[in-house]
Amino acid sequence: MFKLPLVNVVQVSTPFNIDLDFEVAPIYRRLAAWMTDIMLMVLFAYCMRLLVAGVFFTENNYPYGLDILLVSMPLLLYHLIMELVYQGQSLGKKWLGIRVLSLEGGEPKLGQYLIRWIFRVWEWPLVFGIVAMSTWSLIGQLMVVCAIGLPVIIVISVTARHQRLGDLAAGTTMVDVRTQFTIDDTIFQNISTENYKVYFPEVMRLSDRDINAIKSVLTQTKMTGRFETAHRIAGKVKEVLSIESRLEVLDFLEKLLDDYNYLATKNK
Repeated sequence: MFKLPLVNVVQVSTPFNIDLDFEVAPIYRRLAAWMTDIMLMVLFAYCMRLLVAGVFFTENNYPYGLDILLVSMPLLLYHLIMELVYQGQSLGKKWLGIRVLSLEGGEPKLGQYLIRWIFRVWEWPLVFGIVAMSTWSLIGQLMVVCAIGLPVIIVISVTARHQRLGDLAAGTTMVDVRTQFTIDDTIFQNISTENYKVYFPEVMRLSDRDINAIKSVLTQTKMTGRFETAHRIAGKVKEVLSIESRLEVLDFLEKLLDDYNYLATKNK
């Protein structure tokens, strides 16, 4: 018998060789998020099938091709599109307060989302089998998918960062979040260009990944109230860019983000 993992912490290394601590999402919440998504997908398929049958059904000839286009394909792409739109969260993940995180720090890249999605192949029998949905066939399809999903749970249980195969291949993990991850949590911010003064033009020597790491540190510091990591990364940035500042640590890091966003937008 395998044991469900206890809630613990995963360390993510930033480009500045500073580790950030994130709480790993417990398996029961991941399962609850998955079940929520499955129920939403089934509800969507049921409603769309009623619409397709009501509009296009003629003389006992059900339009299965249209069904695949309007039902199966949205279900197939559901997780990929949702995680791209909501920065690592599906509707179920948002409700349960968990999201996908890159082990490089910050939001995963498109390629990482694609790899995670490809490794969801074990769910595809439900996605395409749902075309022939009836009560018993749906129950059978769910049982098959759940049975195939058992090895996924085992892999999550035994890996160091509690990753499924898709996470291992993509370099991602699932973490617990106490606030919703929105566009405000990315490196991009709205900066007023009127009378804006750049303090640190050297910030453009940093990469998007560097800035994403700074943003992650800021978010974590505001959530936990612990400033040790913020001081360490601020010191590292000053050393790398050869700059000095008397600003408080959070003000300094936020100013770096503002300058980066202003200069990046201006140079486009």
